[in-house]
Amino acid sequence: MLEKLFKLKANNTNVKTEIIAGITTFLAMAYILFVNPSILGQTGMDKGAVFVATCLAAAIGSVLMGMIANLPIALAPGMGLNAFFTYTVVLHMGYHWQVALGAVFISAVLFFCLSIFKIREWIIRSIPLALRSAIAAGIGLFLAIVALEGAGIVVDNPATLVGMGDLTKPGPLLAIAGFFLIVILEARRVTGAILIGILVITAISILTGLSPFGGVISSPPSLAPTFLQLDIAGAFNVGLVSVIFAFLFVDVFDNSGTLIGVTRKAGLTDEHGNIPSMGRALLSDSIAALFGSLLGTSTTTSFVESSAGAAVGGRTGLTAIVVGILFLLSLFFSPLAGSVPVYATAPALLFVAVLMASGLAEIDWKDISTAAPVTITALAMPLTYSIANGIAFGFISWTVIKLCTGKYKELNPALIVLTVLFVIKLGWLTT
Repeated sequence: MLEKLFKLKANNTNVKTEIIAGITTFLAMAYILFVNPSILGQTGMDKGAVFVATCLAAAIGSVLMGMIANLPIALAPGMGLNAFFTYTVVLHMGYHWQVALGAVFISAVLFFCLSIFKIREWIIRSIPLALRSAIAAGIGLFLAIVALEGAGIVVDNPATLVGMGDLTKPGPLLAIAGFFLIVILEARRVTGAILIGILVITAISILTGLSPFGGVISSPPSLAPTFLQLDIAGAFNVGLVSVIFAFLFVDVFDNSGTLIGVTRKAGLTDEHGNIPSMGRALLSDSIAALFGSLLGTSTTTSFVESSAGAAVGGRTGLTAIVVGILFLLSLFFSPLAGSVPVYATAPALLFVAVLMASGLAEIDWKDISTAAPVTITALAMPLTYSIANGIAFGFISWTVIKLCTGKYKELNPALIVLTVLFVIKLGWLTT
């Protein structure tokens, strides 16, 4: 049955290899079980319900990817998107989390339509690679300032906007130690480096009496506080147009980049570098995002950590289904998730920020007409505390600079239309 479903022999793999690959991928991305409730819980959402929603969204998304697209790619609520959900849409813009969930739902519906009508390719081709890299790096810098603030390493300062926190306190010191530990383990190619870092700092915090211990295993918390609590009508507010677009935009490019990167590592692309099942993969992703918003979590997306499973031989959807099963089993570990302090998850955020910022290495810094909008895009996200604003500034600066320097051939109708919309949004529409 497994051979018939997943074409194991045709993909030069077997059940044992796929199971090992699934376990490897799960360990590499299981940190989301602790980080996502920590981030979304700051909006007022019930952390126990968010934990359950995270497990279920990851399980459903991974199984969908495995069954529909037959790819070794696992899904879960995405990093960056959950921070945007909390710190920009709810805490900065002042919308209730129910409205933010409504925006996630609408963006998922749009993503579904893009996947069905194959518009995604047109959108991706219209956005320059340098601008895409800048957006990814900007999200990384946004995560970095969130992590440093959460750890107490960076604090607000009336005179300079930001300043250094009290590094003699246990929280910042443990966060720094956790970051070093994760980087060292990752450099030594230890599977699950982020997860190990979170658990080690949590254990130290509990043993020293800095945080309470809630236990390890229990029956899953109730999903009721977040299930079907989204406010779709409220999400149609004019000020949320850019938010919906930001969710959609980041999800489209995040997914595309992950799909291309993981399938190349697994040797599943054709001679032209294309993914034969790209359409089905994006369809799976959009459906998973829909389910996630209904369950009560931010956008569910493909995880680049799936490359860990591909590296040990994962080639088919069986790998993704194994990950889904493991996320379902994780439902019984909610007490452990509740015991994780903020300064234990902050190092994970900072490490992900490092990975995302690496995209800046691909930029042609000698071309000032490219370097300037890239820098503006990346810096605008953390400094305005908004991914949406960073994308807007990036599009506007790219179009204006390229047009005024005579490089209009690097522009296209989609870029110009989006730029005009962003100008209208920033100039006339309030957020």
